[in-house]
Amino acid sequence: MFKVKRIYEAASPQDGKRYLVDRIWPRGLTKERAGLDGWLKDLAPSHALRAFVHGDPAGWEQFESRYRQELTTPAAASLLETLRGEAASGVVTLLYAAKDERRNNAVCLKKILEDNRER
Repeated sequence: MFKVKRIYEAASPQDGKRYLVDRIWPRGLTKERAGLDGWLKDLAPSHALRAFVHGDPAGWEQFESRYRQELTTPAAASLLETLRGEAASGVVTLLYAAKDERRNNAVCLKKILEDNRER
């Protein structure tokens, strides 16, 4: 099972494995307070794609499409499979720092992980 949570929210046992999926470390947060099992920078959108969506929030569908494309590299595909394996036996929480709870890379990544798992 995959969950999505803002990294500034307190960690809880219900989070299971906790992975930060942003390329940049969240401002004002210590690594100890984050309580991470890992920081998966290779699953974060590229700087150009991040800048694109911040510059034009109306382009969310295009962001999703381009992000899916970025995740087709062998390194990203391997990490996606690892996460799917972990989620098969427990909860995996994808953590993000963005203020928008509906439109952020972790929400998109969860959708990608769940879509591909059903195929």
